[in-house]
Amino acid sequence: MTAPAVVVGGSVTGLATALALAEHGHAVRVLERSAPPPDGPAAKAAELWHRPTVPQSDHSHILTSLGVRVLRRWAPRLLDTALEEGARLLDLMDAAPAADDPHGAAGPWAGADHELTALAVRRTFLELLLHRAVRALPGVTVEHGTAVRGLLLDGSRSRVTGVVTDSGAQVPARFVVDATGRKAAALSWLAEAGFPLGEDLTGPTQLRCFTRFYRLTASDGALPGPLNRGNAAGGIWDHYAAVAHPADNGTFAIAVGTPTADPATTGLREPAAFTAAARLSPYVTEWTDERVSAPLTDVRAITMPPNILRSTARPGRRQVAGLFPVGDAVCVTDPLYGRGMSLALQHAFRLVELLDAHPEVGESQSEHAVRLADEIHRPWYEQAVHDSFTRARLWRAQAEGGAPPPVPPAAPGRPALPEVARAAAADTTVWRGLVRVLMGLNTPAEVFDAAAFRDRVRAAAARPVPPGRVPPRREELLAAISPREVPH
Repeated sequence: MTAPAVVVGGSVTGLATALALAEHGHAVRVLERSAPPPDGPAAKAAELWHRPTVPQSDHSHILTSLGVRVLRRWAPRLLDTALEEGARLLDLMDAAPAADDPHGAAGPWAGADHELTALAVRRTFLELLLHRAVRALPGVTVEHGTAVRGLLLDGSRSRVTGVVTDSGAQVPARFVVDATGRKAAALSWLAEAGFPLGEDLTGPTQLRCFTRFYRLTASDGALPGPLNRGNAAGGIWDHYAAVAHPADNGTFAIAVGTPTADPATTGLREPAAFTAAARLSPYVTEWTDERVSAPLTDVRAITMPPNILRSTARPGRRQVAGLFPVGDAVCVTDPLYGRGMSLALQHAFRLVELLDAHPEVGESQSEHAVRLADEIHRPWYEQAVHDSFTRARLWRAQAEGGAPPPVPPAAPGRPALPEVARAAAADTTVWRGLVRVLMGLNTPAEVFDAAAFRDRVRAAAARPVPPGRVPPRREELLAAISPREVPH
């Protein structure tokens, strides 16, 4: 009997990989160290599902246009179920500027506006639906409370043949998928087996986030205010960020981002300070009105990990056959830009297609898988490192009272992101291109390096920018969130 594919990690990436494998005819065994989700209606079960092994699950997540594209292509039933159970598709074109010239509507992406959507959904809600879909598939077993501590190798020690669990059980596998997320457990498995590891590429995010979930009190599902960012309301400004993300079943999250090395903003952990900051933030203000929403959770704080591109996703390095890291086990990018979940889903489904096209476990299959991982993740890792650096430098200058530093382009000859954003405020073609990059549909190079796109950005420099809402100055924000003395 052929050994099953073993997927280590039963979160979003692991479950999506298991779903894809099963639908391609593979027997699958998912090993997950945490407890299973609760039963009951999906919306309530997602609210009750506590994930201590996935701390980021308690925070706001985005399923970008790339994620919606992936579900439409590879998991349409899952998308349909999510919509039936209370998720909602957001039309990003609602945030597009009015066309100001006869050529804007005929831009290079005009015929693809249907792709500019996002899915309003909590991560735990989507993960719960994935879990139920996978659990119902024939040929799939999902085992909770099982951690993996190492690999089984063949006699030549060049191919993985299974895993060893924390109880010492040996689980044979046709191949092993590492879906352990940021932990990237395959690195420790390989090190324990005596394999030399390459160096990961890293770049700091210098970011911490404070998140609180709410529920809309209106029964008609109407949003409190405009989604000026297409799938969110708010902004990333010169000393902090604040956004409201709609989710499923009338829920939404407000997230406030600040520098890690900024003790003055630590008070945002307190509900009163968090609410004060949210109410000062343009486009977020309306969402905090007590007449339209009520808090579901306390304020949750998390320090974000650095951007990472793992050595196991570097072409040209010797790989161990039959071991495939996927999603965050390969690459982590700055969560402020919300790319992670969508990139992970794309990686999961494309990896399974690759394994079908190259079914023989061996060096060639592994090299194809590494090149795929590099193709999917490297452009976004490089962009995230640049964006994290420029944001952190700007925020640090504001905190120290210095002049705002110029924002360099991410690549020679490419317009800097503030230039693109300025042009996008009045040019629908530039706006489409920018949003397609922000939503993961095209890489920065595919859009920003196009000569016609650069010309439009330069042409917009001489045109006035429509006025927008102004965020609070740092002094105003700190005054609002500072503890107040209670009179005796």
